[in-house]
Amino acid sequence: MSDSDARGDDVYQPQPEDERSEGQPDMDDSLGEPDTDAMLDQGYSPPERPYASDRHATTGEEQRLGESLDERLARELPEQGPPAGDGIGDLADGEGEPLDPQAGGARAGRLAPATASPRGNNVLARDVGIDAGAASAEEAAVHVIEEEEPP
Repeated sequence: MSDSDARGDDVYQPQPEDERSEGQPDMDDSLGEPDTDAMLDQGYSPPERPYASDRHATTGEEQRLGESLDERLARELPEQGPPAGDGIGDLADGEGEPLDPQAGGARAGRLAPATASPRGNNVLARDVGIDAGAASAEEAAVHVIEEEEPP
């Protein structure tokens, strides 16, 4: 084939192989990725619904004509109001949500190691107070419970 007979898609045509295909290892025998052969048998799971098939301008005719203002306004959703509260602690001049007596109202501070142990024993800790509000979520969730007097 001469250069004058060449087409633009000749670049993308498969080239003749230098070695025979029998010399190539099977996918199960290759060292690349495990379960590579299983990927060939994997099924296709289609999407739950077709994408954009119910929208405007999916065809050339709709794209050419454009979309009217009435059609665009019909797609608009009204704004949602704030969700209704659960009724507990929703009073305007109330004190907020009620506290559980077993949870306690006083927040515990940050925990720091009690001693600088060379063995890395972090079992013992002491409360160093609220340290510039930099407590983690777990530490902020800890509250102090008043101990009951023994009878």
